[in-house]
Amino acid sequence: MEPSEMPAASVKDTVAAMPILDVHEHHLPETYLSREVGLLDLLRQSYAGWTESRPYPLPSESRTEDPMLSGSKDATWGDIRQFVEGSGSNSFVRNLLAGVGELYELGDEGVTEANWSALDRRIRERHATADWPREVLTRANLVGVITDPYTNPLLDARAAFGDDYRSVMRINAFAMGWHPDATDHNGNSPFEFARRLGVRLESFDDFKALLETAVETMGSRNQVALKNALAYDRDVAFDDPDEGLARQAWGESNPSPRARKAFGDFAVDRLCALAGERDIPVQMHLGTALIRGSHPMNAAGLIERHPGVRFLLMHLAYPWSSELLGMAFVYRNVWLDLTWSFLLSPTHFTRAFHEAIEILPDESRMMLGGDNWHAEETFAAMQTARRLIGDALAEKVASGYFNAAAAERLARRILSENARAFFGL
Repeated sequence: MEPSEMPAASVKDTVAAMPILDVHEHHLPETYLSREVGLLDLLRQSYAGWTESRPYPLPSESRTEDPMLSGSKDATWGDIRQFVEGSGSNSFVRNLLAGVGELYELGDEGVTEANWSALDRRIRERHATADWPREVLTRANLVGVITDPYTNPLLDARAAFGDDYRSVMRINAFAMGWHPDATDHNGNSPFEFARRLGVRLESFDDFKALLETAVETMGSRNQVALKNALAYDRDVAFDDPDEGLARQAWGESNPSPRARKAFGDFAVDRLCALAGERDIPVQMHLGTALIRGSHPMNAAGLIERHPGVRFLLMHLAYPWSSELLGMAFVYRNVWLDLTWSFLLSPTHFTRAFHEAIEILPDESRMMLGGDNWHAEETFAAMQTARRLIGDALAEKVASGYFNAAAAERLARRILSENARAFFGL
């Protein structure tokens, strides 16, 4: 055995055993805590489900319900087979099935026509007990979770899930809320937020006050960041705020495209300013979504206008990861959340992760989440992330880029230490 192979192998083992502070999940009480979960629910209420139905509409589309939140009580092998065989090469599907196989001890055969029904019963039995999600996260070696409960952006996740949880406040509804009938793609409205926060909302000036109240009260809800997922509702080119034009949208059921864009631009800019004043970080979804407008460079103006805001840019902005890394080198108020990218394509992630190690200005810049709805997929995501990160770091050691101690230090920072410092946990 070559001398360089020994420390490289030890890096993989060390990373595999490291705890993770998970900075991004979609653990929602209505799905994550449900006592009625079967195999088809795990498949459909996961990224595997995106192979059947994209859960957000394009501008040319409409939908009556969110497929991520619909239950699946009457499953058949035909339903399961569509995932196992029909989409069996897809990385989302393979990731989830690997995690389910490990947790439910399926062995090498995986999910088959012969065993799927028994597996479904075991999953239902496990989820019928309140402590199963907690047991799964313990096995995943998670030491904390930050969730984005997008169906309830004012949720106190610590109260809902336990002391090791925090949440982010998704801001989409504020940017889409010029009229009581206007909502974001998840059906959220700032008028409902105002009612819950006990704030009057009858004028544009009331709206400005609501933004400040929502941010000011985040600590009381154990919320540690804002979340900008507007790439699912509009483009992410947030122009310089034009309050006069934004006011033209207020109270209109169908404002002009210019006015509604100005309204969203104003809301996002104001929220970023409020976050900067309070040293609250801002997560931002980039890449895919409404893909015509989700290129990371579209967000450059917003990032430049708020140099004091710490932006956590997500998903390696697939398919524009190199552009994102260039931004993260130029803009020193940018950090990267590797979430989802390693589930979408391990090959793309590995290539981009190697680049990120070499390009980013310091070792504080990367962190990690699962981005999932159920505990099983979170478990699977953490296993996949540790394996891919361990493999890439071992390659760096074997090539002589750095030694095993340096690789393990970087891994600890990515998996937990950076997140603890960034979110002040």
